[in-house]
Amino acid sequence: MKNGTSNSHMIIEDVINFLKNVPPFQFLEETDIHAVARNLSMEFYPKDTVIMEQDGPPSEALRIIKKGGIKISLRSENGDEVVIDYRGEGETFGFLSMVGKDRVRSNVTAVEDTICYLLGKEMVIKLLDSRLAFTEHFLKSHITRYIDKTYREMQDRTIFYGGSDRLLFTTRVGDMGIKEVVTAQEDVTIREAAQIMAENRVSSLVIMDRNNLPAGIVTDRDLRDKVVARGRDVGDPVMTIMTTTLIRVDSRDYCFEAVLKMIRYNIHHIIVIRDGALAGVLTNHDLMILQGTSPLSLTKDIESQQTLEGLAPVSSKINGIIGLLLKEGAKASNITKVITELNDRIVRKVLEIAEKRFGHPPVPYCWIGFGSEGRKEQTFKTDQDNAIIYTDPDPAVEEAAKAYFATFARFVQDGLVKCGFPPCPANYMASNPQWNQPLRVWKRYFTHWVDEPTPEALIHCVAFFDFRPLAGEASLAEGLRDHLLNLVKDQKVFLGHIANLAIKNTPPIGFLKSFVVEKDGAHKDELNLKIKGLAPLVDMVRLFSLERGIGETPTLERINSLRNVHTIVKDYADEFEHAFEFMMLLRIHHQYAQLSQEKMPDNFINPDLLSNLERRSIKEAFHLIEKVQDLIIERYKSMIW
Repeated sequence: MKNGTSNSHMIIEDVINFLKNVPPFQFLEETDIHAVARNLSMEFYPKDTVIMEQDGPPSEALRIIKKGGIKISLRSENGDEVVIDYRGEGETFGFLSMVGKDRVRSNVTAVEDTICYLLGKEMVIKLLDSRLAFTEHFLKSHITRYIDKTYREMQDRTIFYGGSDRLLFTTRVGDMGIKEVVTAQEDVTIREAAQIMAENRVSSLVIMDRNNLPAGIVTDRDLRDKVVARGRDVGDPVMTIMTTTLIRVDSRDYCFEAVLKMIRYNIHHIIVIRDGALAGVLTNHDLMILQGTSPLSLTKDIESQQTLEGLAPVSSKINGIIGLLLKEGAKASNITKVITELNDRIVRKVLEIAEKRFGHPPVPYCWIGFGSEGRKEQTFKTDQDNAIIYTDPDPAVEEAAKAYFATFARFVQDGLVKCGFPPCPANYMASNPQWNQPLRVWKRYFTHWVDEPTPEALIHCVAFFDFRPLAGEASLAEGLRDHLLNLVKDQKVFLGHIANLAIKNTPPIGFLKSFVVEKDGAHKDELNLKIKGLAPLVDMVRLFSLERGIGETPTLERINSLRNVHTIVKDYADEFEHAFEFMMLLRIHHQYAQLSQEKMPDNFINPDLLSNLERRSIKEAFHLIEKVQDLIIERYKSMIW
C-alpha cells in the first residue's frame, strides 16, 4: 500500500514539474497547478492515429502534448489534404471545439507515437472563469499572448533583475515631487537673476516673456560658462544668456523619457508640463538620486573629455550601462535608444577633437552612420559603419576638400578604434575614399545601384539605404534621402530584387516545427538569431518602407509609420513589433551573459537552453516571418527567383 502511495506521489510530482514549464499552466498559482495535475488523465496515440476527425463531435477535453507531435489538417471538397499546423511537446489542441461546443473543424493526426494529458472541460471552464492569465493565453493573438510574460520571465531569470530597481521605467515624472518653478521676467539683469536663484536656492530660473509665457531658461551652468568664465557684464539683460529652446516632458511620461532627452540635448534641467501648463523643473540630480546611478553621469564624463586618451576609458563604461538597464527591466528598444545616444555622443566628440586638430573644414559636411548604427539598433559596440557626405565644392577648393576629408576620416577612424569601435572588415568607412564623397557623387552611386541592381550593388543598398546623419550638416543627408525615395518610387524591378533579399534567409523551423540548428562546428546545436530571425524581419520592413517612401530608418519607427499605409504591415504591425522586441532582448541578454564570462559576444543561441516559454515565443516570431515571406513571394511572384 505504501509503495502504491509513493508511486502515485511521484507521478503527480512529475506532472506538476511538466506543467510548470508549459503555458498557460506555468502562469497559475501553485494550488491551481496541483488541482490541474490531480484532474489529468493520459492517453497514448500510435503514429498515424486520427485523434480528432473533421466534422466529428466536439472535444470534451483539452489535450496537452507530453511527448511526440501532431498534425492539424483540413480536407478540401475535392478530397485533398491541406496541412494547417504541426504541434509538439508542451502545446495544446482541441480548445476551440471544446469551449465552442462545435463540431471539430479539422483533422488532428499523430505524426509519431504521441502521449497527451487530457484536462476535462469542467476544469478548463473553471480556470477560464477565474484565472485571467489562463484566459489570456487562449484569447490573445499568437505573439501577444506570450510576449509580456516572456519579458518578465527573462527578467526573473537574470542575475541583474530586482523588482525595486526598475524605477526609471515605472516612475512617472509627475510622481517625482518636481521642484516648483521659479521665474523672472526677461528684462531683469543677469545680477538680478542670480540673486533670485540664490534667494530661492534653485539651480535654474525660467524666464518669462511680456505675455507671461516661458521664453527660455537660465541655469547655474549658464552663469559659470557664459558670465563668469567670459567676464561678462552682469548688468546685461538675462535674456542674452538664456537658452531659448525649452526641452520639456509631460508629467505623465516615465522618467526614462526625461533621461533620454537630457542625454540627447546635453541638458541638466528639463521643463515639466501638466495639462498643457508649466508645472515644474526636473534636474539630472533628481533622476540620479532616483536611480542611484544613471546614463546621465556617463554623458557628463563624455562631454568633459578633450582628448582621445581621456575619451577611450569613458567609452568602455557603456557596456555597464546595458547591465544597469537590464537590471531595471528595460525593453530592448529602450536599451538601444540609450546606447545609440551615448555612442552618437562619443562619435560627435571624436569629430569635435578632429576638427580642433585639423581646423575648420573647407566645405560643410555630414557624418553618417548606416547598418545597425543607422537604424539605431546597436547593442554592444559593433564594427564601424560610417561615411562622409560633403557639399559639392567649387573647382577652386575641390582638391583641398578631398585632401582635408581624407586625413580627417583616417584620424576619426583611429579615434573610434581607441574608443572600442573596431574597423569594418568590408571597409565600409569614411576612411575609404569611395565612401568619402561630395553629395553629387553619392546621388550618382544611389542612381547606379537602383538602375543596375547587380549582386554587389544590392549589398551596397542593404548597407547604405539605412543611413542617418550623426553630426555636421544634416541637410546633406536629407537631400540624399529625398533623392533615394524619388529613385525607388514605382521601380518594380529594383523592388523585386530587394524582395528576393527579404525572403533569402528563411526561419530555422523544420517539418515538425522544431528548430533547425547547426549540425557540427563551433556552433553545433545552435542557431544564428541575427541571420535567421532579426535580419529577415529588418529586410522585410525595409522593403515595405521603400515601397511606401518612408524616410525613417529604425525598424520600429518604420513599422509605426507603415501600420496605416501598407496592407501587409496593417495586418501584422503589432506582431512585428513584439517579435522584434523579443528577439532583440533575447540577443542582448545572450551577449551580456557572454561578456560577463569574458567571452566575445555572438548571435548564436542554443534553443535547448531556453525556457519553454522563450522557445514558444521565438517559434511564434519565426512563424510570423515565414508567413510574411510567403506574402512577399505572392506579391512579387513574377520577380522571385
